[in-house]
Amino acid sequence: MRIAILALQGAFAEHQQMLRRTGTDSFLVRNADDWQQQKDGLIIPGGESTAMMRIINDGGLFEPVRNAIAGGLPVFGTCAGLIMLDKEHLGTMDITVKRNAYGRQLGSFHTVHEMRGIGEIPMTFIRAPYITAVGDSVEILAEIEGNIVAARQGCQIVTAFHPELNNDTRVHELFINSVINLRAK
Repeated sequence: MRIAILALQGAFAEHQQMLRRTGTDSFLVRNADDWQQQKDGLIIPGGESTAMMRIINDGGLFEPVRNAIAGGLPVFGTCAGLIMLDKEHLGTMDITVKRNAYGRQLGSFHTVHEMRGIGEIPMTFIRAPYITAVGDSVEILAEIEGNIVAARQGCQIVTAFHPELNNDTRVHELFINSVINLRAK
């Protein structure tokens, strides 16, 4: 199994380290040529969603990425990656998102909270969004104070927090297991 990591901006190196810890092969996607490599899944990291959208548009990656996800490529989006998958951006998840919902950098925080299917996990929020509305096919995986911070729709998983910034690999393992289960079908 091989996971592509969108490496345009943001915490892509940290995701690659987490995948390495789980024994999962990965590669970085910086341009359309990189995108052509064989992949079983995709991680869209946190960072700055406006900058990342501009870069994928300018680099000719918007349509290939969107079409692959819409065609069933498993994807895991964290923070800005969550925003990029929403209705207003790549449009592959039936979610509405509030950007910078917890405020600016000073509003960043760390907590331990329950995530469905995993248990209590560390959650690091940095200028984080949250999901304000979900469609019927979206499963809510975690909420904090009534705000949706993790969800799944088909083979798409998103978190408003940064699991790659903690030592706990279980969120990445959840994604990897979804890729394995899809490949087994």
